[in-house]
Amino acid sequence: MSLLTHVLACLFGMGSWVAINGMWVELPLIVPELPEGWFLPSYLTVLIQMANIGPLFITLMHRFRPGTLDERPIIYCIVVLGIIATFLLAFFWKHTVTVGGLLHSLPLLVFSFLLSVVDCTSSVTFLPFMMRLRPEYLTTYYAGEGLSGLVPALVALIQGVGVVHCQNATLSDSLNKTVENSTMATLQAIYQPAKFSAQVFFLFLSAMMVLCLVAFMLLNHHPAIARERKNDLYFSGDLAKGNREQGLSLHAQTPEQKPMISPSDKSEPRSSFGRGTYSKLEVVYIFIVLAWVNALTNAVLPSVQSYSCLPYGNQAYHLATTMAAVANPVACFIAMFIPIRSFILMGFLTMLGTGFGAYIMAMAALSPCPLLVHSVSGTIIIVLAWILFVLSLSYVKVIIGIILRDEGHSALVWCGAVVQLGSMVGALSMFPLVSVYGLFKSGDACNTKCPT
Repeated sequence: MSLLTHVLACLFGMGSWVAINGMWVELPLIVPELPEGWFLPSYLTVLIQMANIGPLFITLMHRFRPGTLDERPIIYCIVVLGIIATFLLAFFWKHTVTVGGLLHSLPLLVFSFLLSVVDCTSSVTFLPFMMRLRPEYLTTYYAGEGLSGLVPALVALIQGVGVVHCQNATLSDSLNKTVENSTMATLQAIYQPAKFSAQVFFLFLSAMMVLCLVAFMLLNHHPAIARERKNDLYFSGDLAKGNREQGLSLHAQTPEQKPMISPSDKSEPRSSFGRGTYSKLEVVYIFIVLAWVNALTNAVLPSVQSYSCLPYGNQAYHLATTMAAVANPVACFIAMFIPIRSFILMGFLTMLGTGFGAYIMAMAALSPCPLLVHSVSGTIIIVLAWILFVLSLSYVKVIIGIILRDEGHSALVWCGAVVQLGSMVGALSMFPLVSVYGLFKSGDACNTKCPT
């Protein structure tokens, strides 16, 4: 194993979702200056789902024209598009255009859609590209993908996004005319100015995309990495296009790669999926778990994170978001050293993570007065719930990725497609509940009173 390849695979993975993750963490700073206000997150949710046209096209090409689509040119295109879009976003995010008599942040919405296309398409191109490297680098890639959420969050914390201080204020009591100069003490939420502008933050995101591009170029062309390639057949011109998929899936396996549940090499394939290691029922189980886990981690729970954490205070909210982002790469490192490919463990961790998610959802539903809202124990429990939720389900995602990697190139394409499908279903399910029907209520950061 090469340290250089691990670093490059991590940087490559960081570019997968860094742009959209960065957009989300910057919302508290840019929303007050835009005409959409806090409806902007709803618009972003719709734009991200519309951007799934990219993964849909790639998946259909692999389904009906297998072996004809090389993901490398596509990766170059989408990463360059991400660099350009984030760079232009830094200078035009404030600009507004009148549409239908109303002001809209059209440049920001257009660039957000382009970045959504970039990040959504990365799910069905970056993962299949990792077939060209040794299996151990896939876990490092997943760690980088986890860092794509952590790094922007840490930069936003340094920037001071969303930091609120409660300041004493007085409100004139106009209701009581009999008491002259009667005043009623209250607290006012004051948002602190950021240490650097949103423009600088978006330029940082553009620099992260540049790093991703450089890492991808080196993964393709660095001589030391070329010597490590697991499957030379893929790069030779001797294979016909129709046989490339077969060449990819017939690579020799190291002991690390062999599944815990596998038939002997001489036995008949158990299904037509990949190398035939798993039966149709097992394949369906894997993909259902994958879709469910990604729906929860990428859409359902993030949409209510502020409702579940902010009642316990801004410190609890920032701690939960940061530590949950840390838990993702930690789970990847655990999977790197302890890759347990057990269906039973996969199901147990999925149920465990779902249980933590259910607690988080319940606290969000009870907002602005969830359980133990005035106690330190309530804060500790909600932060731990977020950490364990992300930790357990991130481990499941990595293990499924490792399993499907062994089944060949097309299996990783379908892995990315199911990831996007699960995320889309989760987002579309939560959008009306949060943004249309308003089932979740947020309280005033300084003045919400709850029964003790």
